[in-house]
This record gives sequence, C-alpha cells and structure tokens, in this order.
Amino acid sequence: MLTLPNFTTIDFKQTPKKLAQHIDNSRQLIGDLLKQESFSWETLVAPLEQADDELNQFFSPVSHLNSVMSSDAVREAYNACLPLLTEYSTWVGQNRELYQAYQAIKDNEYDVLNAAQQKVIDNALRDFKLAGVALEGKDRDRYQKIQHRQSELTTKFEENLIDAADSWQHHVTDESVLSGLPETALAIAQHKAQEKSLDGWLLTLDIPCYMAVMTYADNRELREVFYRAYCTKGSAAFADGKWDNTPLMQEILALRLEEAQLLGFANYAEYSLATKMAESTDEVFGFLRDLVKPSKAKAQADFDELKRFANCDLESWDIAYYSEKLKQDKFQINDEELRPYFPLTKVLSGMFEIIHRLYGITLKPAKDVDTWHADVQFFELFDEDNNLRGGFYIDLFSRAKKRGGAWMDDCVVRRYVNSELQLPVAYLTCNFSQPVGDQPSLLTHDEVVTLFHETGHTLHHLLTQQVYADISGINGVPWDAVELPSQFFENWCWDKEAISLLSEHYQTGEPLPDAQLNQLLAAKNFQAAMQMLRQVEFSLYDFRLHQEFDPTREDQIDSVLNEVRDEVAVLKPPVWNKFQNGFSHIFAGGYSAGYYSYKWAEVLSADAFGAFVEEGIFNADTGRRFLHCVLEQGGSQAPADMFKAFRGREPQVEALLKQDEIL
Repeated sequence: MLTLPNFTTIDFKQTPKKLAQHIDNSRQLIGDLLKQESFSWETLVAPLEQADDELNQFFSPVSHLNSVMSSDAVREAYNACLPLLTEYSTWVGQNRELYQAYQAIKDNEYDVLNAAQQKVIDNALRDFKLAGVALEGKDRDRYQKIQHRQSELTTKFEENLIDAADSWQHHVTDESVLSGLPETALAIAQHKAQEKSLDGWLLTLDIPCYMAVMTYADNRELREVFYRAYCTKGSAAFADGKWDNTPLMQEILALRLEEAQLLGFANYAEYSLATKMAESTDEVFGFLRDLVKPSKAKAQADFDELKRFANCDLESWDIAYYSEKLKQDKFQINDEELRPYFPLTKVLSGMFEIIHRLYGITLKPAKDVDTWHADVQFFELFDEDNNLRGGFYIDLFSRAKKRGGAWMDDCVVRRYVNSELQLPVAYLTCNFSQPVGDQPSLLTHDEVVTLFHETGHTLHHLLTQQVYADISGINGVPWDAVELPSQFFENWCWDKEAISLLSEHYQTGEPLPDAQLNQLLAAKNFQAAMQMLRQVEFSLYDFRLHQEFDPTREDQIDSVLNEVRDEVAVLKPPVWNKFQNGFSHIFAGGYSAGYYSYKWAEVLSADAFGAFVEEGIFNADTGRRFLHCVLEQGGSQAPADMFKAFRGREPQVEALLKQDEIL
C-alpha cells in the first residue's frame, strides 16, 4: 500500500485547526488506553503508533512545503502548527501514566516480544526520561516552556537565512566583470535578469551561482562581494541586521543548557550522547583530534603549495578560485568542462542501474502523482521479485523560496495498517542548476556526489524491512550512524566502471574520455587534508560550544570558534566572517552537539566500502549483504552490531585516513 499526500488540496488556513483536531483525538486515545487494567503491545503500543502515524502524515507535507515552496500562507500555517506539536510531544513525553504503562510492558511482557519490539520499548523508556518524565512542579513547567521557545527560535533562524539570501542580488551589465564564469552560470544569470526585465546578468546567493562565482570568477572584487554577502547573511553586518541570528543563537544555546541540566546532565553535549553511538564527550574529542593529528601537517603543506601557486596574499575569497586553478594545473581537469558529460537524466539512469546491480532494486517513474512543482518527479522501487518496496519524490533544482543545501526527509514510514503493509515514502531534495532553453541540467561531479549522498539516505529509509514505525527506515538510528548509508553510496561516484554508467556528453552521447576520467580520479583526494580539517573544525566548534556554553558570557559563540580555528585551521577567515550565524545544521537542524557524526559515520562508510574493494565493486553478494545487514535493519539494532555483521569485525579509523590518502 503506497499512501501519498495530495499537495494541491492543502488548505493552509485550515491546517492549524485540523492539526489541533488530530492532536485532540490522540490525547483522547491516550486517555482511553490508560484506563485499561493491564497493558500489552497490542493494546497500547500498536494503537499509539497508528495515531502518531496519522499525525505525522498530516503534517509532513506542510513541513516539507515550508522548506521547498515557502510562501506567506505556508509559513503562517507552519508556524501556527509548531507550538501545537511541541506542546503535544512534551505532554506525551512527560505523561507519567503513559511511561508507567510502557514500563509495565517491559516488566510483564518483554520476554514474549520479538527483538524489534523490545528495541521499541527500550527506546521509548529512554525517550520518556530524556523528555523529563521525572520532572516535578516548576521544573516540569519550565521544561515545557523551553521546548516551545526552542521550536520558535530554530524556525526563525532558518527563516532569517532564507529571507536574507532571497533579498540579495547583484546586477551586472558589464560582461567583462564576469570573466571566467562558466557558460552555464552566465546563461542562468542572464535568464534571471530577463525574468525581472533587466539587461545583463542577475547573480544571486543560491548555491550554484555562489559556487560558480567563488570558483571561477577572475574578478577578485566580485568574489569578495559574494563572499562577504554569503558569510554575513544572518548577522548584524547584513542588511543592517534585519535578519540577525545572533540573539537567537545565544538564547538557543542557553535553553539547551538549561534543558540538559534539568534532566541531570552537566551540559547539552552530554545530553546529546544519550541517543548516539559515542559513549562519552572524551570519546568524541579523542576521535576528532585523532583525525587532526595526521591531517594537520599534510593540510599545511597543501596550503603552502596553494600560496606558492597563487603568488599573492591569499584571502578567504581566493581559496576556491586558486584551488581550482591549481587542480587544473596539476591534473589538467576542469570541473566545468566535465559538466557536459554529466547531464542529469544520464546521471539518474546510471545511478538507478548501480542500485539495481548492488541490491537488485529497479526504479521506475510513476505517472499521475500529485507534486508541489512541475520539476518534481516521483519514482517507485521494486525488488527482484517485482514487489513494490516504496517510492520517493525528487526535487533537484534551485529556486526562490527554497531552502538551500540538499537533504532527505521521510514522508511515510513502513509499518502495518490494519494488517496491510504501508510502504515507505521519502523526499529527496537538492539545489542544482535548472535547465536553460534546450540545454538540460548539467551537473558538476561534486553535484553527482551530493545526489548519491542523499540517495543513500533515501535507500536507507525505503529499503527497510522493519514494520514498527519507531525503528523503521531512518527512525531510531543513532545520529552518529545515520550518515553511514549516505557516505557509503558516494564511493560509486569514484569508480571507473560506475562513472561509465553515469556519464555521456549531452550533445554527442560520447562517454567521458579516458584521459579526463583518469584525471578526475587522480584528483579525488586533492586537498583532502584541508577538507578533513574543515569538517573537524565545524565538529569541534559544535561540540565544544555545547559542552562549554555559559549564558553569562556573550562572546562564546565567537570566541570558541576562534579557539578551534587556532587549533585546527590552516587559514583563518576575516574577523567579519559570520559563518556561525548561518550554521543551520546545529542551530536549526538535527546536528546540535552531533556534527561530528559526519566524520564518525565516514569511518564506518570507508571501512564498509573496503569490502567492495576486496570483493568487487559490483559484487552482488556483497551488495545484498550490505542490504540485509544495514539498510534493511533500520533502527532495530545497534549500528556497531550491524557493522560487525556486515564486515565481520570492528570498524577501523585508519580506513578513512587511507581512503583520503592522508595515511
């Protein structure tokens, strides 16, 4: 059973009212269930799962549209719904009678439950405690207020970034200013100008345009203008502080600390680890600094090489530009010259073939599916026995009122509904350049990697074989393991045989020439140590900030970042750079005190991919083993156990360092 939302019939004015009714129904259900004399899986957990699923399916399309097709109506509805959801989730989490009912199942029925059901019960009891079920009186009331306020603040943080980026544009009428920009970027900029009845070119802060300017624009002043705008949006230095996130960040961090301490943790970093693989803050810091040690000298050598090549005093807005020039000089490769060989349609068909070879899964486009934009497609997944396994929406192009970046989110979860299997559905979202005229969307190789990354997440959600919502797909997976399937799937973007499936010139149909393919692969780990340190910098900053934050100090948001850069960075950005004010992952996403997860999971993915290096890149048996041991398991097992079931041993951090050619 494939259950899909109908986006075109959503009445946003009625959305908060309808959501309130869903919540009232759920409250009534819980009250009725708690009147039972005894509790079991079938009489408590199953009906609650059904109610939660109905609630999630109602709100999911609203939340998604707020990210991809934001408008005043959508935003107003979304913001009106958030306090209702926050209040309800807090009420559930602090419902002592409900907690005791779950504990009764643990005490009386646990031994007759299957392993997956036991995991659901264990997770629920843990989450009750983390939601403050034991809090009393003023502490209980304060916790509820904290949850409500945090929801408001994180939403406003992201809205500020979207509004700031949408407000900024750079109009150019002198073509010489745009020297070096690729034809694709110029065509899009010209098209945007024409849409607003302007001459020349209109440049914006959307990621494809920004990256084109920073990487290819010969005009140093233009690069600085873009860098300054991009790195100050969300700060007091942008548009007279109209969208300044600084006070929001200070309050978010203070509330997180207060929340953690109310629950008995010393700080929010410790609180975050309660649901992760890492067992202590010392383990996280040790892991990150173990990556710094072998990377620092190599990164410094790479940066010194870049300075010699540029033969000038490098500023932050020069790095991408001269790095691209150096890469071209060393490897005779130009990312933009490769773009015509990666038309989106070919990349998608090739990626689908790779999925088929690895997992026996066939992807087919579905017709007559309601979507939110004409560019959106929907694909269904079928297994080797032609059983439908799920489907996903794919929304790949950048546009106004769409959140930047790339992500996957769940739409529908796999579970049983009235004895009928409800199949999983996902949203896959990117921000690639749109087709212009007769020219299709052409991807850089980096964008191909991004697509594979998000598809890895999508497969994790859709190929699950779990049937209980709380551990189905990506649900219940520790945050520092959730990136394993996504980073793992990136590896096929760097294999010759796989690339031959992904590439052909959009005009001639010719494959990517061997010379350019070899150069692309040779350049794979270009400045890898610098990139390693950049990610470790973000991770250390996030984790230190959440461990050390003191609300009486107003300088920590900046000072901690400066201290981390003193320890890690080979180039420090200008003092006016406000990267932190746009760090959505930790201030508006799910990565607070968890950004280290990217590197943690990358160790797992590098080591897991080693099995394919040893056994064959398209070895079907190895692919099926990864499918069964990891992708199908959802959150039903500890990630360490899944990894060992697949690899036959513990993961080794050296796998990542060797893959990046740092060791």
